[in-house]
Amino acid sequence: MRILDDFIVIDNIGLYCSYGKFYLDPKEPVKHAVISHAHGDHAVGGNLEVYCTEATSLFMLHRYKKFAGGAFHISNYHKVFEVNGVKISFIPAGHILGSAMVLMEYNGIRYLYTGDYKLQPDRTCEPVEFVSAHVLITETTFADPDTQHPAAEQEILKLSSTPNNIMLGAYALGKCQRLISLISDHCPEKRILLHHSMMPFVKIYEQMGMNVGGYEVYDRKVMKSNLTGMIYMVPPMVFRSYFKAINVVRVFATGWKHLQSGHEIQLYISDHADWNDIVTTIEQVNPQQVWTNHGNGLQLQKHYEKSLVVKLLN
Repeated sequence: MRILDDFIVIDNIGLYCSYGKFYLDPKEPVKHAVISHAHGDHAVGGNLEVYCTEATSLFMLHRYKKFAGGAFHISNYHKVFEVNGVKISFIPAGHILGSAMVLMEYNGIRYLYTGDYKLQPDRTCEPVEFVSAHVLITETTFADPDTQHPAAEQEILKLSSTPNNIMLGAYALGKCQRLISLISDHCPEKRILLHHSMMPFVKIYEQMGMNVGGYEVYDRKVMKSNLTGMIYMVPPMVFRSYFKAINVVRVFATGWKHLQSGHEIQLYISDHADWNDIVTTIEQVNPQQVWTNHGNGLQLQKHYEKSLVVKLLN
């Protein structure tokens, strides 16, 4: 048994497994697509054969409607299926509801693709799980020793520091639901109003059995008649278009420092693994090699230069 250096290669469409003739999270429609989760940069519509979890399929069907894909092959976590001779199973990634690491086995070698993942607790999605693998193919969005995400439970308390109404920018899938949960648990004095475009994703969470917490659909009259204690949660495009909004404190929830500039409250809540989380994941998976993707893996390569093979895919 030996690790195949070309088991996963990267091209202009994404990560390709030539041995199984499938793509992992392709950027363009393909014949066989194994989808880790339903964010738009990982799950495009139009693939002929889609392999994913049930929640991921529901999010894609909502977003892309009849263009979501040809046939959806739904698999539960840990259930093994085959795509052109490669054994595949989904492992909870802890990123958003339905997110999965993709464990691939071929000729006795286990390759684990993380997709996006996080180790922080989040009661609105399945908690991350670790499995052993010979090769770990990890995202490196925040693979920098200087990047350490604060505990979300502490960060969310910043919203209680002002009595004023808040316009809270957040991604509609994953971040929105996590924030509702955090605010409900830790800032119960706040009343959450949701932009209408976020509602379908929340409803899918509830359909899948997740109680995210208390919220209401945005009502302009309610917001205007209550000058304190309200949080109006909006997607990024709406947040940017309302840059001159008055009588609200502007807040955007993200792990990226450059997206926090100019906001009255800086809310560092990320749904990705930080440096310590990536190192912990490597310890838990115990791979012989680490292949990096979706970010800069140079810091990891330097960190493990004397102890572990780290290959940069991108």
